[in-house]
Amino acid sequence: MWVSVEIAAGTLLVATPQLLDPNFADSVVLILDTDDDGALGIVLNRPSAVAVADVLPGWRDTVSDPDVVFHGGPVSPEGALAVGLLRDPEVPPDGFRPVGGRLGIVDLDATSDDVPLRLEAMRIFAGYAGWGAGQLEGEVSEGSWYVVSSESGDPFRLDPSDLWRDVLRRQPGQLAWHTTRPLDPELN
Repeated sequence: MWVSVEIAAGTLLVATPQLLDPNFADSVVLILDTDDDGALGIVLNRPSAVAVADVLPGWRDTVSDPDVVFHGGPVSPEGALAVGLLRDPEVPPDGFRPVGGRLGIVDLDATSDDVPLRLEAMRIFAGYAGWGAGQLEGEVSEGSWYVVSSESGDPFRLDPSDLWRDVLRRQPGQLAWHTTRPLDPELN
């Protein structure tokens, strides 16, 4: 088990090589909310081929490149959730719920014209990842996830394909070594 920070809103879950569930293998999940009932997050590194303009045309000029909807997780994949990065944390737009620092959830039903002006970046996710009370802690204890701090740009990378590796590389100590570990250590 590797936990460098407490599971909380704004932290990242990085899938360990032991996590074979196809919904989460090689994934990086941003935790958006935790409480006594469980946790909610979104997978950051799974872009889809669906353009935002095709499903939410009113947001096409606001989202960060690539301007596609990302697969946020296996729960409610027909629903959409947006994450944004504030330009100025002192002046959030209507419909913005802080997650940590300048990062927060954007209400896609918000009608305020100032939302795009007040955001530095935004990404839309179809579905989310959810865990019941104690479930995520159990998965961390069994070695399925590394729990690490996030950086404000993690959810908005132009090319998220190397996010898993890059997040682990910036970790202190031996955790960074896991980026070079073969999928099957017995082949080493």
